This record gives sequence, C-alpha cells and structure tokens, in this order.
Amino acid sequence: MKAPPFDYAKPTSLDEVFRLMAEHGDQARLLAGGQTLLATLNMRLSEPSMLIDIAGIAELNGISVKDGVLSIGALVTHSEIEASALVAEHAPLLTAAAPHIAHRAIRNLGTWGGSIAYADPAAEWPTCLVALEGTVVLRSARGERRVAAKDFFIDLYTTALAEGELVTACEVPLRVQADVFVFDELSRRHGDYAIVGLALAAQRSAATATATAATAATATANTSSPSLTRTRLVFLGMGNTPVRAPRCEALLQSQPLTPELIDTAMAALKRELRPMADLTNSVDTKRHLASVLARRALTHLMRQPAAA
Repeated sequence: MKAPPFDYAKPTSLDEVFRLMAEHGDQARLLAGGQTLLATLNMRLSEPSMLIDIAGIAELNGISVKDGVLSIGALVTHSEIEASALVAEHAPLLTAAAPHIAHRAIRNLGTWGGSIAYADPAAEWPTCLVALEGTVVLRSARGERRVAAKDFFIDLYTTALAEGELVTACEVPLRVQADVFVFDELSRRHGDYAIVGLALAAQRSAATATATAATAATATANTSSPSLTRTRLVFLGMGNTPVRAPRCEALLQSQPLTPELIDTAMAALKRELRPMADLTNSVDTKRHLASVLARRALTHLMRQPAAA
C-alpha cells in the first residue's frame, strides 16, 4: 500500500516544533527514525495531514552523564546505544537488550525516544526503562516536566504525554557496584517481535544468616550464595504495558539465592502473572515462557560470585 497524502515540515528548533504541533493538532505526527511511523502510514493505520520531521534538532541527540544520571536523547538510535561506552558502563541492561531489537538496518535508524513515545508493549526499551527506574523528560511550549517510567506507560500505546508534548530524553540512575542486570527474550526467529521478554535489575550482596529457625539450615548450607535486594522483574509481551511481578520480587528480597528459593519464586510468579494471549501463543504458553526466562536469569545470578 501507499501512504496517504500529507504535508511535510522540518523545523530547526523546538519552538518551531511546538508551533507546528499547536497549529495542526491531532493531524500532526512527529517523524524521528520513522521505523514505526512509516509502516503505519503505508498500511493506512495512520493518516496525518502533517509530518513534522524532528531529526535535525541537535538538542534531542546525545548520550551524557550529568547530575548523577545517564541521559539519553530522544533522537539517539538503537545502534548508538548498543555501541556506547557510557551506556555499557552505567546502564549495561540497555547494552544487553539492544541486539534483540529487530535487525541492524532498523537499529541504525530507529530512535530511543520514538520507542518510548510509541509504547509498544512488545518493545525492549520501555521494559528496560521501567526496570531501571528511569525517568522520561517531556517538553512543550509550557515548559519541561519529568515523569517516572512506571507512571509513563498507561495502557496499550497510551502514555502520560499531554497535548503538545514530546519526549526529549530519558534519564536512568548510574550503575553502582552492587547492581546486577539480566535481559533475555524468546522469539520465533531473531528479529521477530518477542513472544515474551524479561528485564531484571537488582542489587546483589553476600547472603546473610536469616533470623527464622525454618530457614537457618538452608542459610548455613548456602553461605556463599548471593542475595538480592531491590529486585525488579519486568516483562514485555505480557500485557498492554511493561508488566512487573511485585509478589515474586518480594519473595526474593534479601534471601540467599538458592535452587529452592528459585523454585518457590517461580511457582509464585506463575500464580501472579496474568498474560494476554496473542494470535499464536496462549495465556498458559506465555506464563510458562515468562517463568523460563525468570528462572534462567536468577540461576545465572546465583552462579555468579557474590558482591564484596
């Protein structure tokens, strides 16, 4: 199919972007990397009368460390994140997730801000941003505001973006020594949308003796096992937004990470998750695959040396 007719503008400043957005309202769409928008145009799923190309606005680009956070500009491409030494040092979860995004040609053009704003529940970046407890930076003619990632993704393709706003950047806390991260996903073929994916973030420390007699023997037998705190298990492809598993996370809190604890946590995870089926995968299949990914991630962390 061919895209519907539309007007095109390439502003050179955010002030001009805001003016065009106000002038055209719901009939305007922002164009960055275009890897989602152009497909929806060609399938006539989107029929704007005006495309506002923001690719030339320098202040939306760049990766930097400032004010104690890692800032990633909206126009930074997936490939730039994948290759960034700053990202690898301060947010290695993103480095691990990047190769799972589609194919190289798409990663070379698709943008970080586009993925966050579009809020596809099968996309990697929204899930990672929630796991990292990041913040979305929004700008409009009214000024700038920040929204926690956990509050930004509201429903299917629905975010906290207000009228006239756009994503300018996202900020994530800098990694500390105790932080550990795992990213994994399952898809039919590399580059396909994931059936299920998992972003895990936590802090790891040496296991300490527990206070209850019921767990004393296990703790003694596993004094070299690490324990996890501040664990975030965030799944993609399971619902309308990134899906956390708070009850499973609570079970893992400050307990020696042992095979027995992982078994208990996985049983709780299966009871907790309420995935949505898709055209090819049932609820039970998605729930099972989510537990497979979580078990793999926790087993990997259990086998790593505990933090000093």
